[in-house]
Amino acid sequence: MTQSRRLAGRGLVDHSTELPFTFDGVDYAGRPGDTLASALLANGVRRVSTGLGSGRPRGVVAAGVEDSSALVQIEEPFPEPMLGAPSVELAPGLVARGLSGRGRLSDRPDPARYDARHAHCDVLVVGAGPAGLCAALTAARSGARVVLVDDQPRPGGSLLGTGESVDGVPGVEWAERQAAELRATEDVLVLSRTTAFGAYDDGFVLAWEKRTDHLGAAAPVRLSRQRIWRIRARQTVVATGAHERPVVFADNDRPGIMLAGAARTYLHRYGVLPGDDIAVFTTNDSAYDAVLDLRDAGARSAVVIDSRERVPDHLRDACLRRDIEVRLGHVVTGTSGPDGVSRVHAAPLSGGVLGGRHGVDCDLLLVSGGWNPAVHLFSQAGGKLRYDAGLGSFVPDEATADLRVAGAAAGTSTLAGCLSDGVAAAGRAVEALGLSAASFTPPATPVLAGGLPGQVLWMVPDPQEETAGRTQFVDPQRDATVADILRATGAGLRSVEHIKRYTTIGTAHDQGKTSGVIASGIIARAIGVDVAELGTTTFRPPYTPVAFAALAGRDRGALFDPVRVTPLHDWHVARGALFENVGQWKRPWYYPLPGEDMDTAVERECGAARTGVALMDGSTLGKISVQGPDAGELLDRVYTNAMGRLKVGSARYGVLCGVDGMVIDDGTVIRVSEDEFLLTTTTGNAAMVLEWMEEWIQTEWTELRVSLTSVTDHWVTIPLVGPRSREVLASVAPGLDVGNEAFPFMRWREAVVAGVPARICRISFSGELAYEINVVGWHGHPVWEALMAAGEPHGITPYGTETMHVLRAEKGFPLIGQDTDGTVTPHDLGMEWVVSKKKPDFLGKRSFTRQENTRADRKQLVALLPADPEVLLPEGGQVIGTPQIPEPPVPMLGHVTSSYRSAALGRTFALALVRSGRARVGERLYIAYDGTAVPVDVHEPVLYDKEGARRDG
Repeated sequence: MTQSRRLAGRGLVDHSTELPFTFDGVDYAGRPGDTLASALLANGVRRVSTGLGSGRPRGVVAAGVEDSSALVQIEEPFPEPMLGAPSVELAPGLVARGLSGRGRLSDRPDPARYDARHAHCDVLVVGAGPAGLCAALTAARSGARVVLVDDQPRPGGSLLGTGESVDGVPGVEWAERQAAELRATEDVLVLSRTTAFGAYDDGFVLAWEKRTDHLGAAAPVRLSRQRIWRIRARQTVVATGAHERPVVFADNDRPGIMLAGAARTYLHRYGVLPGDDIAVFTTNDSAYDAVLDLRDAGARSAVVIDSRERVPDHLRDACLRRDIEVRLGHVVTGTSGPDGVSRVHAAPLSGGVLGGRHGVDCDLLLVSGGWNPAVHLFSQAGGKLRYDAGLGSFVPDEATADLRVAGAAAGTSTLAGCLSDGVAAAGRAVEALGLSAASFTPPATPVLAGGLPGQVLWMVPDPQEETAGRTQFVDPQRDATVADILRATGAGLRSVEHIKRYTTIGTAHDQGKTSGVIASGIIARAIGVDVAELGTTTFRPPYTPVAFAALAGRDRGALFDPVRVTPLHDWHVARGALFENVGQWKRPWYYPLPGEDMDTAVERECGAARTGVALMDGSTLGKISVQGPDAGELLDRVYTNAMGRLKVGSARYGVLCGVDGMVIDDGTVIRVSEDEFLLTTTTGNAAMVLEWMEEWIQTEWTELRVSLTSVTDHWVTIPLVGPRSREVLASVAPGLDVGNEAFPFMRWREAVVAGVPARICRISFSGELAYEINVVGWHGHPVWEALMAAGEPHGITPYGTETMHVLRAEKGFPLIGQDTDGTVTPHDLGMEWVVSKKKPDFLGKRSFTRQENTRADRKQLVALLPADPEVLLPEGGQVIGTPQIPEPPVPMLGHVTSSYRSAALGRTFALALVRSGRARVGERLYIAYDGTAVPVDVHEPVLYDKEGARRDG
């Protein structure tokens, strides 16, 4: 396994050890300290990925997180999609492949550990480059508690890729010395391989640490561990450096086209010479350092194409000494090559007009259009930017009181300036804390000859009029081009944020680190405004992609969303119940007997409830105790119907609406005493309703003397349902008169059930005679067993949620969240009766009179009966008005919300929200299903016992 482009003895990698890895099915070898990108370049691999839509080959462009082309899928040690090859640290046994913009998630459990830590400090320094190290040392020597975070495995920042010296020693060695002092200093935490990806209010910063654990001596690979740091700092110094930006020209996406600074990094840090015959396209001085270093390292030939008319004499002389041709006033207009760049086309550019083109043979094209300060964290924290016309970049302007910016992130372009910036920024930070800044002289750096201003050049005119910018790529990962920008501006878009979304530029993996400012420049030119006026897109967290698993940490599974079970859960398990998740609860779904499928089990359970007696575990219903002198007033304000005049011992069904008049929940309210009510909510909305009511009494109705307490877990609730339920209850509660006159519907009574104090409500969600028996949680099991024993002569049957749904749907009782979707009012559900016409006000009342909410063609709840009584309609199925499915767009009348088989009806049926539904009763409509239109007839929602005669037994 040869490494044809590796220079022996060069770089910071370990040349004595090989790391085998596989890419696109081919075995290669790298070195400890390599990234996947540097290892591929060392092996002469230029094509890494493929354009998402264009299918064009793409290669390595950058040496860090700003790379927008070299996307890979990791297959081993664990599948991870959409990673940038320059950000993947090489590990033995790594298996990866190139992507075309889409990856795949793992189909096996992730063995890695993810966790989180918290840190508090006086000064947080982000970046361990020259400015960051000086800032951290200044703050630490002043007695401040310091946290230094840096995304690289070793300190040094830009020094790792330039070979520059500090204080007369190699920059890498100097950086290691400073980091060693910091690690040895008390109250200093140094976090390497840690990326600060989000900056928020009050000095709060999120950082993502990549760690590695060996799986054991025999393990061929390492297991990645990741940790999220939640850091709270009194002062923050951002020293995140800058990203080199390219220039846009035709066919600028070929493999072998690379940022000049990246090529220099691959040489000095990884000992890789990315090409032999080098062309450089630059608008500024910085690219000369790269071409000179590569030529000295053994590149055969080099040509510099500089858009400026003049360059510093010392740079031109240095090029002449190395036989490097310099072509001033020229630009690259395009490239050619079968699977990567092999020829560059250049031409003079004057006044925006191209001269005659000529070719330059090369296998590597280095590009430098200037540098963009990495202002992401600064902007996220609320800092304001200004456009620097000299740099052609947006730089920090108005900072916040607790945040400073230093070095290249502030627009500083020299090493000496970065060192001084770090000292000064930390000095201001510690003084703001009331500490005395340490006397710290910035390290000395070699005196460099003066440079000349760079030229701001966003793009080169496309010499091929017929292509019209279609091969001038602004964001290679999105395959977004100049033509896309011109199409957006031609459509009338003027906001950079709108054009970003229209073109998708800057929305991919690198979040516009190289394309964002270029896009602003091209847009400004296209619409004839100054780029300073246009601005740039918003910088939002995360700075780099962060795995959801890392954000979750250990808060996953039961630790993320606790599994809640009722006190009767073990009984259900022993009885063979199958469960469904409702909110956080495990609820019995149905109880199959041997040989039964769900349909058979549910039919048996429904039959018991309709003809005999059945019971279910309803303990998961949300229960909120409302207490205080103004409890009734609060409920009158939040429910659509009157609750405050409810008598002690009575119950009432109620609906809760948002301020827009849409139903958000429903349930029953009982009045326990003059100053206490108990309301129930749906299982999944218990926490939401409690939080919602708390918000109103804490922020809007602070004058109300009322308190709310969740008591969901306090009670076991057992609905006892069916025509024989009265007999069963009477046998276990001999002191309770269960007759209709003594215990009518929508009343509650206190009684002793099976020797246990209980609260019993005459409430029915099935339409049958029913009682809801509530006992304190730890008495739930014996009461349940007593009811089962008492009902045995009557064939008592436990039933689950699926049967509950069938029973309530037969009666047309809507289920909030299933038969509603956030756009449904009580009137749409046919429940005008639940909306008070006497109360002066309640939440949602004003919205009921809005024109939108009174339209005759609103979607309304109806029942649907398939013409074929055996056809079970799909929930979510779209309702149409024609027997044939028309060509798209298909006019939809509504959708199926609930669909079941019913033994009581002897057929299938469904509930649906249909436009002008009540006016369509008796009409034939159709359900678009599996490529056909299934005929259905529209009926009133109540299909079973319309008179309600069964409710009282």
